[in-house]
Amino acid sequence: MAKIPINIATGSIQQDEIIVGIDLGTTNSLVAAIHPDTKKPIALKEIDQQSMVPSIIHFGETISVGNDAKEYLETDATNTIYSIKRLLGRSFDDIKARKDFFSYKIIDNEESELVKIQVEEKFYSPIELSSLILKELKNRAEHILKTDVSKCVITVPAYFNDSQRQATRDAGKLAGLEVLRIINEPTAASLAYGMGTTTQEEQNIAVYDLGGGTFDISILKLSDGVFDVLSTNGDTYLGGDDFDKVIFDHFISLLKLDATFYNNKEAVQSLRLLSEEAKKTLSTKDKFESTFQDSNVHITKEEFDTLITPLIERTIAACTKALADSTLTKKEIDKVVMVGGSTRTPAVQKMVSDYFEQEVSCEVNPDEIVSLGAAIQADILAGNTSDILLLDVTPLSLGLETMGGLMDVIIPRNSKVPSQASREYTTQKDGQSGIEINVYQGERDLVGDNRKLGAFTLKNIPSMPAGLPKVQIKFQLNADGILTVSATEVRSNTKQEIEIKPQYGLDDDKVEQMLMDSMQHAKEDIAHRAFIEAKTEAEHLIDQSEKFLEKHAELITKDEKEASRSQMQQVQKAIESKDKDKIQLEQEKLNDISRPYAERVMDKAVSAALSGKDIK
Repeated sequence: MAKIPINIATGSIQQDEIIVGIDLGTTNSLVAAIHPDTKKPIALKEIDQQSMVPSIIHFGETISVGNDAKEYLETDATNTIYSIKRLLGRSFDDIKARKDFFSYKIIDNEESELVKIQVEEKFYSPIELSSLILKELKNRAEHILKTDVSKCVITVPAYFNDSQRQATRDAGKLAGLEVLRIINEPTAASLAYGMGTTTQEEQNIAVYDLGGGTFDISILKLSDGVFDVLSTNGDTYLGGDDFDKVIFDHFISLLKLDATFYNNKEAVQSLRLLSEEAKKTLSTKDKFESTFQDSNVHITKEEFDTLITPLIERTIAACTKALADSTLTKKEIDKVVMVGGSTRTPAVQKMVSDYFEQEVSCEVNPDEIVSLGAAIQADILAGNTSDILLLDVTPLSLGLETMGGLMDVIIPRNSKVPSQASREYTTQKDGQSGIEINVYQGERDLVGDNRKLGAFTLKNIPSMPAGLPKVQIKFQLNADGILTVSATEVRSNTKQEIEIKPQYGLDDDKVEQMLMDSMQHAKEDIAHRAFIEAKTEAEHLIDQSEKFLEKHAELITKDEKEASRSQMQQVQKAIESKDKDKIQLEQEKLNDISRPYAERVMDKAVSAALSGKDIK
């Protein structure tokens, strides 16, 4: 006799498996699914009827996520992590100008690697931290649906690059989720509006998506179930957090606070939260007034609008670029859909409406719309809907480094995905046996101005005169926007193929090992891997520190040299202890000791340069 599964939460016959849609947001995250009876997407809500889970993590005696973590923002600021999406796929160089926005410690390892976050004596990557939020959403879905959830669709800003997409996928794996598809947030939003799913006339839709930390604009052509993304543009570091920051800076100026204020992380966090409260208040009122440290703070709607105008103008500039790439005019846009909590700001709605010369659409909850669209895409992948086709695009050009450090574009931005393209190259020297292939993403002419995604070498090319070998390099971009590159020397059929793993991503082996570790298996393996990485970095730091002390001996005091060498010994002892976190902690202490005299050396070098002296 066949067994019929029943969902005890709804009393409905259970599908073979439920694939959920997840909106991993900067400020809040949501999980949604298709209701088994209505077949409509719903954001999953707990008893409190709240669908949004704050994207906040607190490290105390236990790790808490969401509302339970939110209460620690002011009382334990250094151990409470927020806005982690802004750090996904980024190096310290990417965010150092904005580091004061974060109350927790972001490590500058002085290398172009994924940033690390220090919590007491532990070090975490943004991927690991994002996985904790995803795991909370997974648990929430399982609790509400009363069934196991192991597969999902996760949304990302359309303008996320390959590094950020891979980091999002890695975070999903680490949370125990099989990420079936990475879908762009504007595409998800248009799905949630149900546009383009009937045999109605063609519609040209502009989706303006302004969230807590990211912005993008996508132009779509919708017709008879086909969602054709014509172009996309945006800024992955622009959103509501920046609105908070201009109010924060306004309050700093009003209170005449100096740089020492930033040393009190709890006070900084309190003022940041007060700034966020002011922003929300000014969406419905003309003035915000409150007190901070027994002083009065205030800001009017007019002042706020003036402060954020440059930020909104940046989004309008992106709209102009997206329209140009789509070859459509403003008059050809039938509807402008507003997505993301930051679009509740009246000044945003007015400037966007004025730009597109029409009223904007805000009918669907801007906080939930992306997760609802992700649930629809999940339903499509589950095979329950077959009359919708998504034709998405890659946001940035993909190419190779050629002679002189130039970028040779293979797949231009706004190309449909999945996509592939190839091009032939040859050797520059007689008898050349290998070609190094460096893969970049970006729009600049010089590769140095773009993002390096990876590199590999095509080896064992038979000896031939320069210009005779024919090397075909093929780029294949899958539906998630993740790239595979292959190289073939046509005459000899010598081949090499790799899936490009961004410098900031985790390789599959590492993700799997970390996942096993989170399930309390194979702890020795993951600990050994982490130790080897930390050991290599620490040995490099000791070597570089010793060379620096010798090269600039005349500018470094005896006490500084002794303190540095003593700490270098502590780093070496930590290496011998084979404790990853201890190694990284001692490294950070060495960096703290060396920072003052390193800055002094730099200041002298700059002064010498300004006075016309040659610097060796």
